[in-house]
Amino acid sequence: MKEIKFSKHNISATDISLLNKSIKSGWLTHGKYAHEFEKELCKFTKAKYAVLVSSCTAGIHISCIAAGFKKGDEVIVPAMTHTATAHAVEYTGARAVFCDVNKVTGNIDPMDLKKKLTRKTKGVIVVHLTGYPCNLNEIKKIVNKKKITLIEDCAHSLGTKYKTKHVGNFGVSGCFSFYPTKQITTGEGGAVVTNDKSFYKKIKMLKAFGIDKDISERKKQGEYDVKDLGFNYRLTDFQALLGFRQIKKYNKNLEIKKKLSKIYIGCFSKNKKIVFPNFKFDNSFFIFPILVANRDKLLKFLKNKKIGVSVHYNKILPLMKYYKKKYKLNKNSFPNAYSYSQKNISLPIYPKLKKNEILRMCKLINNFLNKS
Repeated sequence: MKEIKFSKHNISATDISLLNKSIKSGWLTHGKYAHEFEKELCKFTKAKYAVLVSSCTAGIHISCIAAGFKKGDEVIVPAMTHTATAHAVEYTGARAVFCDVNKVTGNIDPMDLKKKLTRKTKGVIVVHLTGYPCNLNEIKKIVNKKKITLIEDCAHSLGTKYKTKHVGNFGVSGCFSFYPTKQITTGEGGAVVTNDKSFYKKIKMLKAFGIDKDISERKKQGEYDVKDLGFNYRLTDFQALLGFRQIKKYNKNLEIKKKLSKIYIGCFSKNKKIVFPNFKFDNSFFIFPILVANRDKLLKFLKNKKIGVSVHYNKILPLMKYYKKKYKLNKNSFPNAYSYSQKNISLPIYPKLKKNEILRMCKLINNFLNKS
């Protein structure tokens, strides 16, 4: 029985050859390919500015700092997300306040968001979970009325649009991930996009020790000043080359993923034991998400059949030991998020995945659920 992997890199022989040349050139740190990659990210997302960073986590962290979050502040984040979203807030000294989510998409619930607002609320970080966009119309109304900073965690959503606008353009910044399982990869890495020039300058400094000029901007060797307490969150140039190569062909790959998603939808649409979002907007299809009642048994069954699947995520953040101990939280405050954590399965969807492989997975899942 042939194994179906959860994800596969889209790195060609030409990519590897160019990487080899880049490494042999002797210039390994942030350089010309980083600038080219940033330009392509702007072109793809339609954002005015892009800054490459060492990870999406780093991007969210310095976005929080640039937004001015500090001790005594509260920043609302969804209960259903990767720990990086909340950690980035906590790094600044501010408190991460957890919000319940939509029971089908896993995205932040605007109604619960309103309930979590206090005088201390200075920011909201939304997460477009699995590549499905949040209800940005309602969220923007809430944050604009209260003059609260909005940051978008776009780790899953390169290629996702809300209506006709690419996500990452609705808040002061959008933070993307280039981890190996993501839509494009640089091994480890990420980027921050923004349409605010002053915010862009802050991010650019914070990711490189607080230095005001990168090497390409210095008229004299060593001519720079340190204007802030920054970090070493830079991306290497050969990583940037890989990202540049991948984003140039991403539109084509995204179209393939959209076609593959229709196979899943066709196979599952009549099975009442499977729930998935109504894909009414352009979606990145980081994974194909489904919700099922007997998730853990199905996961074990699929593993035995050599089907690579995952979950996003298995436990809500308020129940993780660090946050549970610190804030004394329980699942009853986040019923939708907890339910989602017990039911969600992430199915593979990538350009090299074959139609017959999807049909095989769907048949196995449908048969298992119909018998249970």
